[in-house]
Amino acid sequence: MRRIAIAVAASALSVSLSACGVLGASSSGSTARPTKGNDVTVGLLLPEKANTRYESFDYPIIKKQVAALTGNRGKVSYANAEQDADKQAAQMQRMIDDKVDIILLDAVDSHAIAAQVKKAKDAGIPVIAYDRLAEGPIDAYISFDNELVGEVQGRSLLDALGGGADSSSKIVMMNGSPTDPNAKQFKSGALSELNGKVTIAKSYDTKDWKPENAQANMTAAIEAIGKDNIAAVYSANDAMAGGIVKALENAGVTKLPPITGQDAELAAVQRIVAGEQYMSVYKSYADEAAAAAQMAVAKVQGHEIQFDALTEDTVDSPTDKDIPAQLVTVAALTKKNIKSTVVADGIYKISDICTGKYKSACAALGLN
Repeated sequence: MRRIAIAVAASALSVSLSACGVLGASSSGSTARPTKGNDVTVGLLLPEKANTRYESFDYPIIKKQVAALTGNRGKVSYANAEQDADKQAAQMQRMIDDKVDIILLDAVDSHAIAAQVKKAKDAGIPVIAYDRLAEGPIDAYISFDNELVGEVQGRSLLDALGGGADSSSKIVMMNGSPTDPNAKQFKSGALSELNGKVTIAKSYDTKDWKPENAQANMTAAIEAIGKDNIAAVYSANDAMAGGIVKALENAGVTKLPPITGQDAELAAVQRIVAGEQYMSVYKSYADEAAAAAQMAVAKVQGHEIQFDALTEDTVDSPTDKDIPAQLVTVAALTKKNIKSTVVADGIYKISDICTGKYKSACAALGLN
């Protein structure tokens, strides 16, 4: 409950600051003299393209918000590492060489990037860890409450099993990449709900979050456990859930077990409508991305009061303690609340979801 309260308060505060325009103010509302005007350059390093959120939501929202906060004078220098840690290190070095004003970093490998974070710090360039908690001397962190994500997934899986859940129910856990610190937190949160209530028959850490790797892992789990002996599947995100569904269907499973997910990808929402995936975790990328842009501009322009208001929580990384942070809250997305979440928030139109073979299922849910 503490985490939820903090997240809601921080999110609401970021919205109010944006609405009032204070983050774009020249000096009012802050005791610090701005170190930079509106001609700011925000470096944005995102980790991969397999998950559609980065190209479809995070980058365009941050770009639009930076422009709005700076009277269209600020810009975003963007690079995507496509799941290659060495490529991301080179991209970050180029941004350091280009002397961007601040860097928003979503790390491919949170440990490997620490040396580049130190180089940026030495060059006087602040680094805000975005979505994943990078190691090294970062100035702030913004993400979702990752343990809460796992807890929501775990509780949803138990809800899906209903009275059929007991210690003999065999669950397959498809966790995220071992190089992503978020994956460990998702797993920890899920296990806090599942331990002692079901049997974790197989558990995998999925390299690079790739759907094909999840599919291969699931195929191995089916062979080891038996296709008719799997009560449910914990999938840490939606892309992997897609690979899991393929593995189950290839094995001849006609009635799919409950499968979790995360990110509310369009394909996952359609699977939920069709009954192929039980749930996803809906995270407001608009809130996260907009708040990240506000934090970056406030930091560069020296508005310390606004920056502090946006980072009222703290987190610890393996290398640093008490890092200023904002944690954005999340919600379980099921058949019951598609209209009140992703549709109401403008993430998707009903026409995006209810295409072709999904039209009849959408009509049955009142999505028309």
